[in-house]
Amino acid sequence: MPKGPEPSQVNELLARREFPQAFPLAVAWTESAPRSAAAWFARARGAFGIGRLRAAHEALDQSVRLGASGPDVNLLRAIIDHRLGRSDAAIAALQTLLRQRAPNAVDAVVALAEALHRANRREELDELITQGGEWLQDPRAAIFSARVTARTDRVGAINRLESIARADGPAVLRRIAGFDAVRLLDADGQYRRAFDLATFLHASTGAPFDVQGLLDDAQAQVDLVMRGRRWFDPPIPPQAGTVFVVGVPRSGTTLLEQMLDRHPAISGIGEYDGVSTMGSELMGLGVWPAGLDQLARADAHRLRESYLAGASLTRRAGASWTFDKSLMTWRLLPAVAAVLPGAVCVRMQRAARDTAISMFLGNFHPQSFGWTRSLDSIRRVIAAERALAPRALDVLGISHEDIRYESLVESPREHMERVLSRLGLPMNEATLAPEANTRAVLTLSHEQVRRSINRSSIGRWRNYEWAFDGAWDAFGSE
Repeated sequence: MPKGPEPSQVNELLARREFPQAFPLAVAWTESAPRSAAAWFARARGAFGIGRLRAAHEALDQSVRLGASGPDVNLLRAIIDHRLGRSDAAIAALQTLLRQRAPNAVDAVVALAEALHRANRREELDELITQGGEWLQDPRAAIFSARVTARTDRVGAINRLESIARADGPAVLRRIAGFDAVRLLDADGQYRRAFDLATFLHASTGAPFDVQGLLDDAQAQVDLVMRGRRWFDPPIPPQAGTVFVVGVPRSGTTLLEQMLDRHPAISGIGEYDGVSTMGSELMGLGVWPAGLDQLARADAHRLRESYLAGASLTRRAGASWTFDKSLMTWRLLPAVAAVLPGAVCVRMQRAARDTAISMFLGNFHPQSFGWTRSLDSIRRVIAAERALAPRALDVLGISHEDIRYESLVESPREHMERVLSRLGLPMNEATLAPEANTRAVLTLSHEQVRRSINRSSIGRWRNYEWAFDGAWDAFGSE
């Protein structure tokens, strides 16, 4: 058995929130001590910290099977459940922790406030804050108080949020508060102030990101698909039941998900990290992307079963299709074709400048989506997606539909009928009322999708026209 890292080293990294460094060490710890509940719990914390929710869920399950228990385990379980869309179960578990007066009660009530906010349970959030308590002394509580008071004292709430963002607190806290303020400023027409605050937040709370590495990988795939034929045959037979969205963030993907999730045969599963894990595995096997013709049948089968097992965690009972809103899929289409033949893709595209300003003003994960920190890098990634995705879908033989966001807003029935027909499903009127969807939305669009389909975000970029240079002319007038 190989010697693993020192547990104290892993736990110190986790305590400092250095999750990218902690996670691989936690994995090594579980490999050297596979019967250690503490190792698996550390692995769950590390996976959660880098946004790999299914991996965190699985590691936490293993730690519990090995005997892990207690308030910290229950808190992480509740937070993961919330992030996986099981908000009602998460809220109930967090309320139980509070009733038990657990030692981590402050963290539990902060998590509860976030779950109530995302689930749009405003009256319960108001009551939680009105009740008071020790948790209101925690710096994180100021964000929730500001969110509530924004309904009656918008100017005061914006000023409070911006002051948190520009103070010397933890980066994650400053980032959340700041982008909440950016959203309110944008809605109030204070465009310069919103843009300046977003620029400050990206500079002061962002993280290094290898944009060129992303672009190089995309170009390698473009070079392959430009040959005009698929360079591999899937080693396993096709299997229906999986739909992927293909597109960059803020291109209408959440609206599409909420619409399709209203169909009784389709279950939205959010931004599932399964396709990213699949891509990482293929890289580890040394077959990505040019060597997919060497992918062994056993490996393809294992990767598919792993993906489907994770997707089933949040699939609604009775649904025959899952809708995966991962924003990484456009970069991993050869993986979809090789491991999940039979999957259907829906490519979403929105006017480039509208997409860009929406990303720049949004709080995306500073590590996973670090390229959203500048309009220039956003422009380059949008161009890469447009060069790769449509050609890859055709060459790889992936069944797909193409939708323009602006067209979806104007003619929702036409597009729903087309997508559902592609899946062999009948039209369902409920899909035209996404605002009636009670499923918790954890993306940046969680407030917009509570409103009926509308055109309010079309042409939004013109409020920031001064921020776009001549390089954007390549996208034309859109």
